[in-house]
Amino acid sequence: MPAIVLVEMDIIHSTQYEEYKKLTPATVEKYGGKFVIRGNPVTVLEGDWNHDRLVMLEFPSKQLAVEWYNSPEYQAAKQVRSSAAQGRFLLVEF
Repeated sequence: MPAIVLVEMDIIHSTQYEEYKKLTPATVEKYGGKFVIRGNPVTVLEGDWNHDRLVMLEFPSKQLAVEWYNSPEYQAAKQVRSSAAQGRFLLVEF
């Protein structure tokens, strides 16, 4: 069953975040994932949304999404992101 990772991101240091953005695609692809949305403008139709960036990743399965998130490759990218931005990562099967 496919799975989606939704990410709401607030950027603190844009230069450092750009470095994170360069590191992430290869890690996603390695686990069969792909970017569906990557920072496109968000229009709020109802309610509140106060984040800088929205990202949606699709993986072939929940297991592969979790393996990606915990992988050594992504941990290196996550280390770069840790001082550049704060975010929320949500995993949903569909």
